[in-house]
Amino acid sequence: MPDSSKRPPRLVLASSSQYRRKLLERLRVPFDVVVPAIDETPLAGETPEATALRLAEAKARAVAQVLAHDERALVIGSDQVATYDGLQIGKPGTHDRALAQLQAMRGRDVLFHSALCLFDSASDCAQTVDVITRVRFRNLPDAALDAYLHAETPYDVAGSAKSEGLGIALLDAIHSDDPTALVGLPLIALSSMLLAADYPLLGAR
Repeated sequence: MPDSSKRPPRLVLASSSQYRRKLLERLRVPFDVVVPAIDETPLAGETPEATALRLAEAKARAVAQVLAHDERALVIGSDQVATYDGLQIGKPGTHDRALAQLQAMRGRDVLFHSALCLFDSASDCAQTVDVITRVRFRNLPDAALDAYLHAETPYDVAGSAKSEGLGIALLDAIHSDDPTALVGLPLIALSSMLLAADYPLLGAR
């Protein structure tokens, strides 16, 4: 009979995002997806960094609570908040809101806070980090912004631009320690967290 103590812990992504799912697949590890049920409204007076970190951990803990308690699980929670001039930028949801976001951000530097949490259900320990990406948007005319939105319909991403797709054409520069953070799941930081939790990435323990 296999020794269950030798099995790696169950890995669970607490997210409904197809983008985070595709990113996590790059690590080539088995994982499950459970969508967290939490209120993602920012708190009054909360900084963008605090919002992103709080929601990332809340997502991970919410999913951990609904999992079976007879096995150890590592739950990944992540949240992204974009901001410029101290204002938080959420997911636009509609074409008109997305166009207004891009108009406001053109020619500006925008900070993307990509918060990550790895929650260990066995130890009740949460590793958290906020990975910041600074993005400079090109100063493009309304017609170009409108054409982009019709082409890619990025209404479900903060900042209304998919950097992994055509949205890269809207950007003049990207500055970050982790190129995957802007898409929504910082894989360099996540790899460090998994290794710290003794998860066998690359078959090593």
